[in-house]
Amino acid sequence: MSEQSAAKPRGGILTWALWGAALIGVAAVLYIIAQASFKPQPKGGLAEVAKGEMAKLVVPEEPTAPPTNTFYDAEGSEVRLADFKGKVVVMNVWATWCGPCVIEMPTLAKLQAAYAGKPVEVVAISIDGEDAAEKARLFIGKHPPLKFYHDRSMKLPFALKPAAAGMPTTVIYGPDGLEKGRVAGEADWSGPEARAVIDRVLAGD
Repeated sequence: MSEQSAAKPRGGILTWALWGAALIGVAAVLYIIAQASFKPQPKGGLAEVAKGEMAKLVVPEEPTAPPTNTFYDAEGSEVRLADFKGKVVVMNVWATWCGPCVIEMPTLAKLQAAYAGKPVEVVAISIDGEDAAEKARLFIGKHPPLKFYHDRSMKLPFALKPAAAGMPTTVIYGPDGLEKGRVAGEADWSGPEARAVIDRVLAGD
């Protein structure tokens, strides 16, 4: 028998071994998929409706209370997030130097308008420095029915648990005063996806 003919069986065995390994791998993947498809999936809650523009919504495993930090309204009166307990609060931390914040602000105004007369409060809190506070106030004035709030200390984003990853950050609190979810980065709050999330929180999720 020549060396060439002797090598053929070994090549054939190697080929079959590779095919066998591939088939085993495919079978394992199919098994995992099948097992996952039979596992009960969670129902209800914000995760069910957080789609489209709200796909970035992160729901905490353990809802936490809002920071106790003081911020100020347009008249200079002290305000805390706890003052809004009993309402669904959409707390947005923003600044005039933040491009995405400026872009999304009109959509937050539309969200507030959509819930006129209902226990939903969009609380847009500027973290601009004192030198830009007037600029921030005038900007909010162009987007009724939003009200102006100012975090003079610029500490609120860091007091969140976990701290805000950047600007803008929007945190949704339920009527019980606990965080239900948050979105890091710009989003369109004027559409049906955002309203579906707010409606679910209003319903008690």
